[in-house]
Amino acid sequence: MVGLKPSDVPPPLGVKVLSAGTAACIADLVTFPLDTAKVRLQIQGEKAVTGAAKGIRYRGVFGTISTMVRTEGPRSLYNGLVAGLQRQMAFASIRIGLYDNVKSFYTRGKDNPNVGIRILAGCTTGALAVSVAQPTDVVKVRFQAQMNLQGVGRRYSGTMQAYRQIFQHEGLRGLWKGTLPNITRNALVNCTELVSYDLIKEALLKHKLMSDNLPCHFVSAFGAGFVTTVIASPVDVVKTRYMNSPPEQYRSSLNCAWTMMTKEGPTAFYKGFVPSFLRLGSWNVVMFVSFEQLKRAMMMSRSRIETRMSGCFKFL
Repeated sequence: MVGLKPSDVPPPLGVKVLSAGTAACIADLVTFPLDTAKVRLQIQGEKAVTGAAKGIRYRGVFGTISTMVRTEGPRSLYNGLVAGLQRQMAFASIRIGLYDNVKSFYTRGKDNPNVGIRILAGCTTGALAVSVAQPTDVVKVRFQAQMNLQGVGRRYSGTMQAYRQIFQHEGLRGLWKGTLPNITRNALVNCTELVSYDLIKEALLKHKLMSDNLPCHFVSAFGAGFVTTVIASPVDVVKTRYMNSPPEQYRSSLNCAWTMMTKEGPTAFYKGFVPSFLRLGSWNVVMFVSFEQLKRAMMMSRSRIETRMSGCFKFL
């Protein structure tokens, strides 16, 4: 390995997993207000939500953010951040960090896998990540939906208290509530996001439109964010509503989708599309750029350490 450039050596699994989790946390810190605005817009129209604060109406992503800051204070934009960071360390580490290894497993180590293999790898790591990280997503969504208003009761006062309360009142099923729509959503998101990023980046490099550097990562991530939002938005809205709903409001995720269709029409499935795209587009840019840079930095550090150790052994 000594004598090769860090970029020539495939990063080990540990580097990819740690880089993915850290990069996702950085992206969440930057884009979390957009995600909170998206959740508020998606749940708007539910009886349980509108009844809690009848005078408040959200209009558009920036209108939602300004309304939240005016009525609840700027801290409300980061409701659920702790659970969000816990989620990314568990979730992104698996779905992004394991993607290349799972892809290699399905191709038995062959290079240039076809689109079908990439989609299968994305669906696999996405479903696996949801199965592990679902409780953190439930708590995050419920905190984001929770209004910090005088006279309005708060469901939860802290992250660990939320985990305990959900377990005590709803059992393990409460912590894994919405797993099916979330697996569906994240299988779509993961394979669309990672495969789109893979294909756009490969096309840019193959046709020599860009070199493998920051601008290339930026363009690939932004394109992947748009494609992913268009495909995954309907499932995302159902997932958010179902996870945030009190017990007995919906019988299942399919019942939630049917209720939305019959009461609010098909446009309900694209509620919060603009904040979803702003959030997912910007999240992808920050995450993939950070991911690529962190991987390179870790590999360079590893290469320097191995070079020094090799020199020490030669000296001995």
